[in-house]
Amino acid sequence: MSTLSLRHSTKMGSEIKTGPLRVLVTGGSGLVGKAIQQVVQQEGGQHEGEQWFFLSSKDADLVDAQQTRAAFEKYRPTHVIHLAAKVGGLYVHMRDNLHFLRDNIKINDNVLQTAHEMGVIKVVSCLSSCIFPDKTTYPIDETMIHNGPPHDSNFGYSHAKRIIDVQNRAYFQQYGRRYTAVIPTNVFGPHDNFNITNGHVLSALINKTYQAKEEGTPVNVCGSGAARRQFIYSLDLGRLIIWVLREYQEIEPIILSVGEEDEVSIKEAVDMIAEALDCKGKINFDTTLSDGQIKKTASNAKLRLYRPDFTFTPLQEAIKITCDWFVANYNTART
Repeated sequence: MSTLSLRHSTKMGSEIKTGPLRVLVTGGSGLVGKAIQQVVQQEGGQHEGEQWFFLSSKDADLVDAQQTRAAFEKYRPTHVIHLAAKVGGLYVHMRDNLHFLRDNIKINDNVLQTAHEMGVIKVVSCLSSCIFPDKTTYPIDETMIHNGPPHDSNFGYSHAKRIIDVQNRAYFQQYGRRYTAVIPTNVFGPHDNFNITNGHVLSALINKTYQAKEEGTPVNVCGSGAARRQFIYSLDLGRLIIWVLREYQEIEPIILSVGEEDEVSIKEAVDMIAEALDCKGKINFDTTLSDGQIKKTASNAKLRLYRPDFTFTPLQEAIKITCDWFVANYNTART
């Protein structure tokens, strides 16, 4: 059993015994929140005596400081996994950058400041690979977050997420708070938002391919299909975030991703989806529409230093699991 189950660290080098963890997961009904819930409840991720609370937007609007405070007072967490965010697909971000900037700044500040005021020992926030500079060298690593502006397509969301890293450093410098962040690459899996307009790329393509198969029409993909991405299965990410909560002691963020060699093009991903759904129709690529950032290859070297033994679910297998879940839950899935 991890010592963190029995002792809560307050500052570097000091520990106080206060009993088992009480973990509040914001964004608990979303893609990653559901994955963490599965790991905790079905894979033995919860240690004896611990309590885990999964907060959804129905429980509290974290844009509102008073609602945030009320949620923290209700659950009295010792630890927080902060996943909640206002998110959308590429084209929604391109249209509404100000909306994503303002709402996410409010959410993140409310969560971190309330956690600090209420003595939360550790917060693990979830950033995004889109925060990295648009003009950069590859592979990207954790030291490069603030080396230049992010891609124009979602600069509002990206800057709001970057500020979490700035705040984490400041809370540690001023108060010794051990608040940190993880940076996953493109996440997908069961319980994702599969909406074709504002879902993330892989899940939107799953829905689009499924509909095309049902209707006997071509699959129309936005962009050339040349953009390359590293995809991480949500259950793998959930397992790693729980490890970060228990074991990772740095304030500096850590990239959670498959390796550089596992990066695939959107075209390759669509082909895997079509195979998983047994869709044999034509696939068209609309090159008049943006590809977004053509690549954002991230290094997982830091993760591998800590977890050289961690095995990621192979992409084709994870896509098949996600497609099967989507078909089985089509009537209730977020579409």
